[in-house]
Amino acid sequence: MNEAAEVPRINRAVLQQLIAGLTDGLILVEPDGRISWANEAALMSHRVEDLAGLGETVADYRRRFTLRYRNNHTLDEGQYPLERLLGEEALDGVTIEVSPTSDPDACWVHVVRTLILEDAGAKPDVLVLIIRDETPRYEAEKRFEKSFNANPAPGLICRLDDQRFIRVNQGFMEMTGLTQDDVLGKMVEEIGLFSNCETGDDAMIKLAEGWVIRQREALIPLPDGGDRLVIVAGEPIPVGEVPCMLFTFADLDGRRKAQNALRQSEERFSKSFRLSPAPAAITRLDNFVFMEVNEAFLSLSGRKIESVIGKTAADLKLWEDTKARKEIEQNLRDNVPVRDVAMRMMLANGDTAECLVSAERVEINDHACVLWSVQDVTERRRSELELIEAIESVMADTSWFSRTVVDRLATLRQASTGKSPSAELRDLSERECEILGLICDGLSDAEMGDALCLSRHTIRNHVASLYNKIGVNRRAAAVIWARERGFSGKGSASARKKSNGKKR
Repeated sequence: MNEAAEVPRINRAVLQQLIAGLTDGLILVEPDGRISWANEAALMSHRVEDLAGLGETVADYRRRFTLRYRNNHTLDEGQYPLERLLGEEALDGVTIEVSPTSDPDACWVHVVRTLILEDAGAKPDVLVLIIRDETPRYEAEKRFEKSFNANPAPGLICRLDDQRFIRVNQGFMEMTGLTQDDVLGKMVEEIGLFSNCETGDDAMIKLAEGWVIRQREALIPLPDGGDRLVIVAGEPIPVGEVPCMLFTFADLDGRRKAQNALRQSEERFSKSFRLSPAPAAITRLDNFVFMEVNEAFLSLSGRKIESVIGKTAADLKLWEDTKARKEIEQNLRDNVPVRDVAMRMMLANGDTAECLVSAERVEINDHACVLWSVQDVTERRRSELELIEAIESVMADTSWFSRTVVDRLATLRQASTGKSPSAELRDLSERECEILGLICDGLSDAEMGDALCLSRHTIRNHVASLYNKIGVNRRAAAVIWARERGFSGKGSASARKKSNGKKR
């Protein structure tokens, strides 16, 4: 064969027909640097409508587009994939970011490789740049990164091959107090993610196999030596085509602290309830069955705990006044607290105890209950009765007491009995009417003694008796009492005498 004869070259028309419909972008470059052809996928990956948008030559392409590596390092002249292709350099899987020089904010991600087609003489004939547009995938990963970092729910991502963490969000760092340096590059076992988890071994097996890790409780060690109660779950995901595991967390530490505080509060209440010297009980609200009673209640009622728990006050015949008990129970159903209601408790030995009963609705273990407090006032009532008897004994002869002392004794007896006299004008004796009339006329004890020919001590006794009967403790109140009943002075006294005379 003649060496000067032309070497057969690749049929470009046929080549273009073969590669036109490929999903990867292809740019054909002549050995002299001209861009001779590009398929539709290559034009779309550069967001241009025709071949002119790429430029006529490789140098023209470099002026139209700015290329960067993924680390944001800009490619200089001679480093562009098309330029390296002209130098017959083989590239395989190089990731670059492409931006139009006129619009630096626009950015597309290409993964490129090169192909050199030789002619029959084994010389480069057609240079091909193959482009895979990864922009949608990287945009999705970018959105995931933003969502992951902004998510308030704590999260971690580790590679499956070496179980080292490659991502940590702000939520996890705030929850644990760890920093990025404390987490990134560390293995799962170093962080102690499942070291304090009852099913930690099972979780580590699933992690090694790349399986889903279902929710489970775990204690994450903290830098200060404490730990954090969480629910952790793992989901396999790819990150940049690298198999990884996404860990998400729910912080339960607040719930744990609340539960501890509630338990401590319940313990304090229970101890206070049991050790209280005041009788107390807890019943259900719906049926008033006793759930718990303290020692003071059992001691007062004289009953055993097994005879009280599970019974109602009606079952035990605990209160003498059934109607009053039912009224109290209805008030509690209506959410009306009960305060110091006087009730008489029927004791196990047949005796009774005077009590002041208070009760209020409470919530215990999500159940509506009633907390009862009972005050035993039997001794106080007995002391009051004894005091009244003593006062009445003293007042039987008050001749040697001053008027002020007599008035105070009458008032004290009235306050101790808790009852107000209900006497009316017709209930007064003739002498009491005379004394009341003279008081209304403004006479002093001495003047009343002169008018009635009685000693001052006797006058004082009559006045004290009058005060006690009409329920007053001073002269002004006696005058008001008389005027409210139409009695005013001597005229009324005389009328009263005549009235008494007719009755006789």
